[in-house]
Amino acid sequence: MTQEFVTCDLCDARKNDTDGRFRVLPPVFRDFGKRVKFAGPVSTVKCFEDNSLVKAAVDSPGNGRVLVVDGGASLRRALVGGNLGKAAAKNGWAGVVVDGCVRDVAELADCDVGIRALASMPLPTEKRNEGQRDVAVQIQGVWVRPGDWLYADEDGIVVMDEPAA
Repeated sequence: MTQEFVTCDLCDARKNDTDGRFRVLPPVFRDFGKRVKFAGPVSTVKCFEDNSLVKAAVDSPGNGRVLVVDGGASLRRALVGGNLGKAAAKNGWAGVVVDGCVRDVAELADCDVGIRALASMPLPTEKRNEGQRDVAVQIQGVWVRPGDWLYADEDGIVVMDEPAA
């Protein structure tokens, strides 16, 4: 997947779209991975303070996709750490966007994958094998569905229902 896009240009072209097919995530995400710019089709995980399904996802072939994790915006536990960041990079994920926290910030900065999250938190999750995969999720009030396309760069994150032309 070529990274020839600018989120500002995508927004300029679609600023008057009102059908909900083009969405912009609020500017609350921090950049933690080596890749600042990344894009790809979306796969989702919905979980709360349990990263069992996040681990299963990044341990599987990413095929250039972006994993969007609905962690319920919890700031109490980290859903992605250095080991999962390395797994995402090794298995071909373009990026991971976490509506929640990450840890092992220095390790994540060395992972060749895009990683966005709300904050860092050193406390890990409990493993309860709870959550759902590939379901529609709400990230900071914005709907993101499996198969949507996510584009992230220095200016922000946009989601649309089809790849940008």
